[in-house]
Amino acid sequence: MPRTAMIRVYAILACFLFLAPSGDAWGQGGPTLTDSTRTAPAAAPLGEIRPVQSPNQILPVVMDARIGEHPDRTRFVVEVSDPFRVRIFTLSNPDRVVIDMPEVLWRLNGPPRPSGRGLVKSYRYGLFRTGNSRFVIDLNSPASAAEPMILPPEDGHGYRIVVDLFPTDEAKFDRLAGWPSDLRAREAAEQIASASTSGAQMPSPGPTTMAAPRGGARRIIVVDAGHGGIDSGTTGVDGTMEKDLVLDEALRLRNVLQRRGYVVHLTRETDVYIPLRERVNIARGFDADLFVSLHADSNPDASVSGASVYTLSESGSDKEAAALARKENQSDVIAGVDLAGQSSPVASILIDLAQRDTMNRSGRFAETVVEDLSRATDILPREPHRSAAFVVLKAPDVPAVLIELGYLSNARDCAQVRMNDWRDGVASAISDAVDRDFGVAGPASAVAAKQAAE
Repeated sequence: MPRTAMIRVYAILACFLFLAPSGDAWGQGGPTLTDSTRTAPAAAPLGEIRPVQSPNQILPVVMDARIGEHPDRTRFVVEVSDPFRVRIFTLSNPDRVVIDMPEVLWRLNGPPRPSGRGLVKSYRYGLFRTGNSRFVIDLNSPASAAEPMILPPEDGHGYRIVVDLFPTDEAKFDRLAGWPSDLRAREAAEQIASASTSGAQMPSPGPTTMAAPRGGARRIIVVDAGHGGIDSGTTGVDGTMEKDLVLDEALRLRNVLQRRGYVVHLTRETDVYIPLRERVNIARGFDADLFVSLHADSNPDASVSGASVYTLSESGSDKEAAALARKENQSDVIAGVDLAGQSSPVASILIDLAQRDTMNRSGRFAETVVEDLSRATDILPREPHRSAAFVVLKAPDVPAVLIELGYLSNARDCAQVRMNDWRDGVASAISDAVDRDFGVAGPASAVAAKQAAE
């Protein structure tokens, strides 16, 4: 069949699927904010999203996003290759509008940013869960979202999903804000599943044959690649994205540790977002002996460089460490997670004797990591072992560290983290620290023993 004929057939089928009634759970039980004053052209309504059912399914493409600021509203337009259903809800503290949709391919080339003077302060987009992409719109002031519309292709544009935002008062916004009930239930089920090590984020098995453990019982290590999906983390001076760097490093670290006989699980293996508390639950669910979270830092001072290692402390070692924790703990806000009913990410938690012991073990491991990392990369000159109230370090029974691999705001750090030799060296250095922490006669222990004998 000629290509043009096939395109026409696919377009007809897409329209048929789009207009077909839906009875799946995505269309039930959630507050969709509407406004009867909208005056946009009549178009087919959208009410719910359909998760991608098959990994072989061709994903729709998001080609463009535009913002129109008008006296009575702000219009958010998303141009797509094929029509699909979306779902809109709002979240408070801070005020956000979330546009949920099926998993898509993102092909936006430098989409225009809002002026900041209208209702929209900023927005971001990406994969939230497997099968589920989203836009998260940060608001300057409370807004209600009209029912989404889809406009057919015309004047060289593809299908357009149109969302009008209207000013509203804070009381009405707070009354209607929150995750839809079915979405909240789904996320709760995801977290329960991850805690029992049988959820959707269950890591795939490692190699069928592994080296015999070199120090008694096999230890369980959970490696956490920070950020992911809709939350890209820090962007380097050369465009390197933190979420990509740390995922690649996590995969390399897993490979090295597995070869040394450890049981290793990742909190994520793909570019997908995992809520902070779910990362903690994954570590506890696997009954991990150690939790290692990988990140990359940034600083307004471009001369600051070097790796650093953080452990948990409610007070923080200094103001800079506390500021970093606040930034990293905003990950759930960035991704559009409902924080209603949860304590503040930096609020104090009860630290009993078991947790104090865990923190002491974390501190000892952090000192070992700093020492071994110094053989593979530059270390932050001043106080490379630091402490702050990171959410992902708050498991009371799992020793945990957060490793900042370097500063993506520094040109030299940014250049070296892109090198394969550097990444392999850092993975080996962290693995050496794990060996030493568990009393395994690894490479680092041999080097230390030789230095002591000289």
